[in-house]
Amino acid sequence: MSDVEIPEVRAVAGTGVAIRGNDIDTDQIIPARFMKVVTFDGLGQFAFFDVRYDDEDNQKAHPMNEDQFSEANIMVVNDNFGCGSSREHAPQALMRWGIDAFIGESFAEIFAGNCLALGMPTVTADSETIAELQDWVEANPDGDIDIDVESETVTYGDQTVEVEVDDAQRQALVEGIWDTTALMSANGGEIDATADSLPYVESGD
Repeated sequence: MSDVEIPEVRAVAGTGVAIRGNDIDTDQIIPARFMKVVTFDGLGQFAFFDVRYDDEDNQKAHPMNEDQFSEANIMVVNDNFGCGSSREHAPQALMRWGIDAFIGESFAEIFAGNCLALGMPTVTADSETIAELQDWVEANPDGDIDIDVESETVTYGDQTVEVEVDDAQRQALVEGIWDTTALMSANGGEIDATADSLPYVESGD
C-alpha cells in the first residue's frame, strides 16, 4: 500500500456564522448557473449568491456579507439543510468560502455524505440548542466555538452542549479514512491484484 496522508478530524475550532431557515436547498447554496466550471476553485464567491446579491450584483442583507462574519468557519443551520439536488458543488462552494464544519438540526443525507468526502463534519442537535447557538453566534461574532467530533460535544461561551455525529461519519473522520478517493488510489495495487484473481473479471492486459 502506498503512503497516503489523510488528516484525522477529531475536532474543529473557530468562529460561527448563523444561516437561518429550514429546507435550504443546494440551489440556494450554489445556483446552477455557477456550476459550469472545470474545477471547484473560485466557487466560494458564489455561495448563496442569489440571497446575498440583487439582480445588479449589489449586496443584500445577509450574514455572509457582514465583515464580522467574514472569517467564520463554522456554519450553524436549521432543519434539512442541503436538501434538493445531489450537487457536490454545494459543500465545495461553502468550503471554499471558508467553512470547515456545520452544526444544525438536520442535514440532507447526500449533502452530509458530500461534506464527509471533504472532511467536513455535519453535527446535529435539537432545535432549541441550535436556536440558542445561533443567537449566541449573532451576538458574539468573534466568540470561539469548539466542536469535539470524537466526544460529540460543542463548547461555546461558558457552556458545553451534547451533539450527535453519525457513527460512520465519526469513525471516518476520527480515524482519517474519510477521503475514499485517496484511499482507493493508495490501494490501487491491491485492488488490481484482487480483480485479477477473480474469475469473472477480465484482465485489462
